[in-house]
Amino acid sequence: MQRASKKRAKIAWEGDSLDILREFPDDVRKDLGFALDLLQQGRLPANSKPMTSIGSGVFELKEADERAWYRVIYLAKIEDTVYVLHSFEKQSAKTSRNDLETAEIRLKRVLVRIREAKK
Repeated sequence: MQRASKKRAKIAWEGDSLDILREFPDDVRKDLGFALDLLQQGRLPANSKPMTSIGSGVFELKEADERAWYRVIYLAKIEDTVYVLHSFEKQSAKTSRNDLETAEIRLKRVLVRIREAKK
């Protein structure tokens, strides 16, 4: 009996989220890349926390170094895709309203595209 292979999820990068992630320090980028790989496998990384203030099914990946905090906000897997809504770095513990609004706007666009694709 052959075991069914589990399909690996795709990642959809919204806006400039991939470009920003590529500019993070190497160690941070590798750690966030590993976390995204776990998401593609259908597993929840330890550094992920819900961001219900942005929307249902939205999570944040968190990393830090001595210089800054780094964040990747994503929409949990829908069908075969994980949607990365926003990547950014911050200097204080509080996330800026601008970063939250960027993620919210991109979430709305993704949800519209998903609804349109189902029609």
